[in-house]
Amino acid sequence: MFDKFHEECGVVAIYGHPEAAKLAYLGLYALQHRGQESAGICTSDGNLIHMHKAMGHVADIFTSDVLAQLPGELAIGHTRYSTAGDTVLLNAQPFSVACNKGKVAVAHNGNITNAVQLRRDLERNGAIFQASSDTEVILHLVAHSSERTLAAALRDALLQLEGAFSLVFLAQDRIIVARDPHGFRPLAVGEMEVSGGRKCHVFASESCAFDLIGATYLNDVEPGEMIIAGPDGITRERFAPRQELAQCVFEHVYFSRPDSIVFGRSVAESREELGRLLAREHPVDADVVVPVPDSGVAAALGYSDEAGIPFRQALIRNHYVGRTFIEPSQAIRDFGVKLKLNPIRHLLQGKRVILVDDSIVRGTTSRKIVRMVRQAGAREVHLRISCPPTISPCFYGVDTPNRSELIASNHKVEEIRRFVEADSLGYLSLSSLRQAVADHKHEYCYSCYTGDYPTELVSIESLINARQKGH
Repeated sequence: MFDKFHEECGVVAIYGHPEAAKLAYLGLYALQHRGQESAGICTSDGNLIHMHKAMGHVADIFTSDVLAQLPGELAIGHTRYSTAGDTVLLNAQPFSVACNKGKVAVAHNGNITNAVQLRRDLERNGAIFQASSDTEVILHLVAHSSERTLAAALRDALLQLEGAFSLVFLAQDRIIVARDPHGFRPLAVGEMEVSGGRKCHVFASESCAFDLIGATYLNDVEPGEMIIAGPDGITRERFAPRQELAQCVFEHVYFSRPDSIVFGRSVAESREELGRLLAREHPVDADVVVPVPDSGVAAALGYSDEAGIPFRQALIRNHYVGRTFIEPSQAIRDFGVKLKLNPIRHLLQGKRVILVDDSIVRGTTSRKIVRMVRQAGAREVHLRISCPPTISPCFYGVDTPNRSELIASNHKVEEIRRFVEADSLGYLSLSSLRQAVADHKHEYCYSCYTGDYPTELVSIESLINARQKGH
């Protein structure tokens, strides 16, 4: 799946390693799939805070020369794809500020749903904003807090926020991380040995970042929890009571890398189970199961395994497509998809194909892929989607289109089938999605599939918008 959802963001934090900037760089490299727009790293040498951020990919931004200018044993990093704020360097994170609490930097994954109101209030009190990102609001709340210590000011700020946030803060001598009380976005905790038997504490959006740097995954930052890694060691405290859990199920459907543990569960295990349940719900007599790479691969393996139909990677993805590639005019039809995917004709010629993807958003990309598979000689194309129809936008850190652009919000499954030109179309049911992620205690957010939002502000806003748009 691509060109459908804007991905969200990835964060990483390192405390107590002589090469903190390099570890942060490697962590961001592993989290590159969470955002390809901009990246930044902030370090502290105990006195000064050093920062470098730029538009582009992690590997292009952080050369050896750049990393050499980021000294210190503490670091935070961020890789971004816009969910709030425009696509400009001003909105690249981390953000930093010097205030009465000292020098502080912050990076954020999620979406603050009351950011506009908070910003208005802060501006009335004299705050000057540089960017349009909701993350900057958090720094201003800390700076304006009447609390004297950074931890207390941060606690004060966090209690004013609504929506989704997994945050990493950098101060001169400590790292502070926090997660919203609903636990929308993931934030993993790990550690690694440093020479001399010291422990280095690490935090990241996904555990795959730990694997690359040789750290051990321990557990997650709990919803409503703040963890401080500082000169006195590690302290964990609740800044707010844990509310009804609303972990983003789309992390397991699409966002996260399959080799990650997210919300304490293997993503690969979830995705293969999605495919198995999909095969049970929507069987079809066919010759081959083909994933839409990369996000459809694990579900297609599960489908193939359950259905006893051979799995073939008959669509090859080009991983090196730049965001600024110059498209020719209408001379080459469906150019964007052809640039990213190419079929292996002999695997598709004359075959009845089951095409497995993770979601359909607008439907235009799916139609182009179905056409491509037919043009490569497939006799039949049966589209299978490893989640329910996406009917509502997300307000918690996923930049989904508005409701009018979501094809499943306005069309029945048969109408979508006709639009994407597939011989048949099957979506996974909501109950099977719950089963696949082992959600026995109702701890996940499914609002993009149900339209029921777990926070009050969004529910009210959504209702007003729906009435205004005639939904």
